[in-house]
Amino acid sequence: MQDILEAIMAAEGSSQPERELAGLAGLPVPESYRGVVVRAEDTRMFEGMATRDKDPRKALHVQEVPTPELGPGEALVAVMASAINYNTVWTSIFEPLPTFKFLQRYGRLSELTRRHDLPYHVVGSDAAGVVLRTGPGVTKWKAGDEVVAHCLSVELEDSAGHDDTMLDPQQRIWGFETNFGGLAELAIVKANQLMPKPRHLSWEEAASPGLVNSTAYRQLVSHHGANMKQGDVVLIWGASGGLGGYATQMALGGGAIPVCVVSSPEKAELCRKMGAELVIDRTAEGFRFWKDEQTQDQDEWRRFGERIRELTGGEDPDIVFEHPGRETFGASVYVAKKGGTIVTCASTSGFNHQYDNRYLWMHLKRIVGSHFANYHEAWQANRLVALGKVHPTVSKTYALEQTGQAAYEVHRNAHQGKVGVRCLAPADGLGVRDTEMRARHESAINRFRGH
Repeated sequence: MQDILEAIMAAEGSSQPERELAGLAGLPVPESYRGVVVRAEDTRMFEGMATRDKDPRKALHVQEVPTPELGPGEALVAVMASAINYNTVWTSIFEPLPTFKFLQRYGRLSELTRRHDLPYHVVGSDAAGVVLRTGPGVTKWKAGDEVVAHCLSVELEDSAGHDDTMLDPQQRIWGFETNFGGLAELAIVKANQLMPKPRHLSWEEAASPGLVNSTAYRQLVSHHGANMKQGDVVLIWGASGGLGGYATQMALGGGAIPVCVVSSPEKAELCRKMGAELVIDRTAEGFRFWKDEQTQDQDEWRRFGERIRELTGGEDPDIVFEHPGRETFGASVYVAKKGGTIVTCASTSGFNHQYDNRYLWMHLKRIVGSHFANYHEAWQANRLVALGKVHPTVSKTYALEQTGQAAYEVHRNAHQGKVGVRCLAPADGLGVRDTEMRARHESAINRFRGH
């Protein structure tokens, strides 16, 4: 592994980094590597505890694991950096169920997928790094290519997946519903998960947009989501967070009018730094949408809707960008414009949504479920990053050994934007190839740093 890292580091400052990296093809593949895992033996460790009290630091371990055999259509990637997503938090606290159920189901599919059914699960659904090897049938990528990986894993043997790959019956999220994920020194991906690494970004910056940027693109921009257009009023929950930070940028870049909902003055300021003008600090303004665990407060829905209209000059949201779930969903359905769209994923505050259906059916609103993105959508979202139209939202990074702490901060919502993890990269700031472009966007790239 040290030889691989040294070969990659030789590209730093080189006038021909591609030539340096091409030498990776001649290096042997290590028999094992370090990865962040949850263990099957630990799945009952949090039984009886409230979700908020479950501690990812107790379940996530860094350990040496055997390097799996590379299959057809796959690539082995040396991972320089990854990032924390909420699915890693769910995995680490074994909610809504232990991910070993996913691995067992995948393992029954074929002899090749049986590799994934192990008593440990290497987690992580983001990665930036360098291709080491490709399996039979791979022609688009080769050893030495600098890449980022999106997290859609599909088999595409069924016709249902060929109009929208997210509808493939064997669609899975890599590193969550499959093994050998990105929070590790090496990762196994399908070759159609790979995309070019944006050349002006460091490893940790390039790794961070993958899952959330693609998810936001499908939710807002794609015809599979809200099909956002110029002038749309878009209500964005958690607008400075890992997902909302990209939704805010896409709304602004697409000519829409974001109404950013946040929970602190610091988060409000981050939204304004991105260019948003309409911001609601729900904590400062005291919005509480539930009277108790069983009863929502419709007066608060109305007060929230009035506040939105104050900011927009009397307009209701054309689109509500929903991901908190249970806590906010009733309000989201209520405040959406007549004929408007509530596009939803994730449900980080709870999966069981309650809303008053009168405000949906009588006002002809739509609820659209959205889950990650297909390859085309992920590629387009990554292209926006590569063009400098959308910027990373990395606030801080951790070493691989500190992944538990990184996940803990995301679980406790004690973070802004995205939290990165250095896997093989020994320090932040490495991997930048286009320094001129970076200089043009430096302030935007760093606006979340230190928050």
